[in-house]
Amino acid sequence: MKRSVLLVLITMLFILTAFSSGYAASTGPIKLNYGNFMPTTIPYSMLAKQFCDEINKRTNGKVQITYYPGGTLLTATKVYDGVVNDMADIGLCHIAYTRGRFPVTETLNLPVGYPSGWIASQVMNDFYDKFKPKEWDAVHVLHFFGPGPQIIATVKKPVRKLEDLKGVKLRAAGKAADVLKALGGTPVAVEMPDIYDGLQRGVVDGTYDSMETWMSWKTGELLRFAADSRVVGFGYPFYIIMNKDKWNSLPDDAKKTFTEVASEWKEKYAVLSSELDIPARDYLRKQGGQIFSLSPEEGARWVKAAEPVIEQHVKDMEAKGFKKADSEAQVKFIKERITYWTKEEKARNIPRAE
Repeated sequence: MKRSVLLVLITMLFILTAFSSGYAASTGPIKLNYGNFMPTTIPYSMLAKQFCDEINKRTNGKVQITYYPGGTLLTATKVYDGVVNDMADIGLCHIAYTRGRFPVTETLNLPVGYPSGWIASQVMNDFYDKFKPKEWDAVHVLHFFGPGPQIIATVKKPVRKLEDLKGVKLRAAGKAADVLKALGGTPVAVEMPDIYDGLQRGVVDGTYDSMETWMSWKTGELLRFAADSRVVGFGYPFYIIMNKDKWNSLPDDAKKTFTEVASEWKEKYAVLSSELDIPARDYLRKQGGQIFSLSPEEGARWVKAAEPVIEQHVKDMEAKGFKKADSEAQVKFIKERITYWTKEEKARNIPRAE
């Protein structure tokens, strides 16, 4: 009798252990999908695919992510809502495609002078960790990253001073449009998948994007002149998010794996952001393009011209019900973190395009 009771207890314990484990064998693998608007050939997109593979590897196949690049699942303007509404479990995009949706995070999109993508990425993650904007409460944030500083590049007319921007139409999204207007240029909204054709057909005279786009999107084949305008460098905060309900439904060990891999990939994206600008710079030059440096005096003019964009952002935030002091503190925090990470970049020998 005692032996049969013992066997029953052991059997019950085995069953409870199986169902309480992170991945119950009886349920099969956890299948997720990942939507990204960028083509497979873009290095950021390749890194996203590697993220999916790494999750699969570390969970021994218990979590399987099907990757949909190139807008095959969600186009750029649909990524955030697509993740919220469970059309995709994971999504990658940047906030400029849904302007106004993330007002606090748009503070990161101001012309604060990011010198490199690595620095921008570190600052963006610091900003989120510090302020935890409520605008992200509907999703689970894995991490942010930012490409290198935006550079003005044109097909026909070189830009060496502010006056040269008058009448020049440049592809500029989100806050970039405000910065470009302040500098005297004319912003035109063009999605990156359409930018090469837009340059060919003269829809735009150039781009206001990071250097890496010259190579990854092949615009360096058409652009001929670039002004190193990082003195008013701003960044597009890219986000990698997960559906909140899907995240909450994951077993604890799966969450732990996601958190660990996301932390590693956060640094991978940051390093990649800086590294990509280097061959892209060389690519433009090999295609016959020229890069001009702004003199200290001219650079100071650009900084002054862009200052109203920051001031207007603070006013706009106040009109939306945010405290002026909070918005000013956020701008101050960003600049302080740029200073900190600039020193760290040098100490860690992180490469950047000069």
